[in-house]
Formats: sequence, structure tokens, C-alpha cells
Amino acid sequence: MAIGYVLITAAPAHEHEVYKELSKVPEIIELRPLFGEYDLIAKIEAEDFEKLGSIIINKIRSIEGVIDTKTLTGTRFL
Repeated sequence: MAIGYVLITAAPAHEHEVYKELSKVPEIIELRPLFGEYDLIAKIEAEDFEKLGSIIINKIRSIEGVIDTKTLTGTRFL
């Protein structure tokens, strides 16, 4: 299982529309609005890192109003 945290920048005045569209993505298990440099943070679960990348490119970055993303991937302490 791959877990990613995606920091999302939305176009000004489009934050609500982006949030609404992101809420429809089934792999996003948590979505929160933010104040500051980024507008939203999404927690994603996927089968592997290849699928995680596909979700980010095809389902998140393709949403109208998404300007930029920064992805942080999770790991386990060994």
C-alpha cells in the first residue's frame, strides 16, 4: 500500500470548485482546506507508487483550477 499527501494550490477564487471535484476522487481518503502557501491537502491511498502517481496526474492535476501540486510520500520506520 502506498500513501501520499498532496499539497494543492488552486486558482484564486476556485478553491471551492477544486475541493468539490477532489471530493469525488475515491482514492482520496482525507481532504482538508488550508491557510497559507497551499490551499488544500489530500491524503491518498493506492496499491503502489505507480498507481499513486497516476492518480495525481490523471485525477488531481487534471482538475480545472488546480495550479500546482507537491506530493509527499509516506513510509514506515524500519
